[in-house]
Amino acid sequence: MDLQFLGTSAGIPTKARNVSGTALIEASGSAWYLVDCGEATQHQLLRTPLSVCDLRAIFITHVHGDHCFGLPGLLASAGMSGRSEPLDLILPAALHEWLRLGLAVSETYLPFELRLQAVESLEGWCSGNIQVTPVQLSHRVPSYGYVFTEVNPDPRLDIQRLEADGVPRGPLWGELAHGHSVEHAGRWLHAQDYLRPSRPPRRVIVCGDNDTPGLLADVAQGVDVLVHEATFTEPVVERTQATFGHSTAAAVARFAESAGVANLVLTHFSARYQPNAQRSPSIEDVRQEARAHYSGHLVLAQDLQRYRMGRDGCLVSVDAQ
Repeated sequence: MDLQFLGTSAGIPTKARNVSGTALIEASGSAWYLVDCGEATQHQLLRTPLSVCDLRAIFITHVHGDHCFGLPGLLASAGMSGRSEPLDLILPAALHEWLRLGLAVSETYLPFELRLQAVESLEGWCSGNIQVTPVQLSHRVPSYGYVFTEVNPDPRLDIQRLEADGVPRGPLWGELAHGHSVEHAGRWLHAQDYLRPSRPPRRVIVCGDNDTPGLLADVAQGVDVLVHEATFTEPVVERTQATFGHSTAAAVARFAESAGVANLVLTHFSARYQPNAQRSPSIEDVRQEARAHYSGHLVLAQDLQRYRMGRDGCLVSVDAQ
């Protein structure tokens, strides 16, 4: 699975960072998933190879505008771009009527079915290649994270079972390998019964705003990638005496270290952190604070940058293709 960040700023955009939006792209093919859709997310998409026609689902973490104000425009553009396949949209129940009303009063008629689901009652969602489960977080309003787990990654034929069931080598094996059901000796053989993963499934957690990283303890143990906000550093919180429902880089890093997270990706940075390390506070302050508490592979997300899991298990920057 690849990650591409469409927005990494907290609250308001900056010249270098848009507000929240994260794309998760399947390891094979062009199918992808969107977590949060802040204002101008569709503009960011124009600078990537991602197509709204390949979008499988949208997941919104909470009701704040920097995480959802881009939804009506993106959906309208998807319709005008020729999308016809149904689209699942998982979001807080409070946003359902807001979205319906916005589309209605603007006379936006979508040529595809929009399937709204409330995250509060969601037990799980599956597309066939990806399974998604929500986890409740802590913020000024109800907020959620989403756990993405690969289903049967890089499947290979279960040779032992095929031979035990008397399925002859040849075209039947080829059809099953491609995921097709086949008929043999008067019965149907289903591909899912004869395909086994060739490696452990990867797990990626993409979080909404959260001031208590420990709430992820049950799902984050040994996770491949944790994407978590780091809106502030500790000196800023000490000076302002408020977190506003957000985490510091240190708090997230300490949790990731204790949970054995292989790759920690920080995002959702306050606009006060300058890109120039010579100015204060700077984004380098965030990096240094996190590094002091976390020994794994650390990434500070950048807008439009795409990251891929390397063979060593570390996220590496790649050029979008």
